[in-house]
Amino acid sequence: MPDLKPTTALGAQTSRRARHGTLRLEENSGLALASLSLRRNVKEPVPFDLTLPGPGKWVQQGPVSAFWTGPGQWLIEAADRAETDFAAELASLCPSCSVTEQTDGFVAFEIESDAGEAPIVALMQKLVNLDPSAFGQGAATRTSMEHMSVFVIRRAPDRLAILGMRSAAETLWHVIETAISRQAELLGAAP
Repeated sequence: MPDLKPTTALGAQTSRRARHGTLRLEENSGLALASLSLRRNVKEPVPFDLTLPGPGKWVQQGPVSAFWTGPGQWLIEAADRAETDFAAELASLCPSCSVTEQTDGFVAFEIESDAGEAPIVALMQKLVNLDPSAFGQGAATRTSMEHMSVFVIRRAPDRLAILGMRSAAETLWHVIETAISRQAELLGAAP
C-alpha cells in the first residue's frame, strides 16, 4: 500500500508563504469551509453563536466565521479545522438546513500588512474590481480576478482574504504574489 501524505492546494506538505515589503501572503491550508443553505420555511439558525450576516458582510465569532453568498446561503469558515469533519458538526447544529462540505473545493489566501491599511487598499486597487473605500472591515463579496471567480473578505483594516477554486490555486497564487511584489518594488522595498 502506498504511503499517502496530505498536501495543500499548492501541492506541498506545508502552507506556502511569501513576503514582499510590508505585505505577507500565506496559503491558509487549515481553513475548513462548509456551505449552509436555508430550506423552505426554516428559521435562520445561529450556529456556534454566530449571527449569520446579510449581503456583502462577513462576521466572526471566535474561530468560526461566515459570509453571505446569496439569499438564504452562507459559507461558514472554521480556523484550523480543515482536517476535521467540520461540515458534519455544522449539520448537527443546523438539522433543518442543507450543509455541504466545501473545504477541498477552495483555496484560501491570507494577505496581511505590517504597515496598516494603506498597503491593503493599494493592493485591492490593483487586484480586484472593488472600491476599497466602500469595502471596509467585515465586508465580503464575490468578484472576478484575472477572469477567475473569487470571494474577497476584508477580515480587518490590515487583512484581506481571497478564496478561489482549488483547481486554480497556483494561478491565483501567481496573480496575488506578482501584484504584491510589484507593489513592493514601486515603494522601493526589498522583497
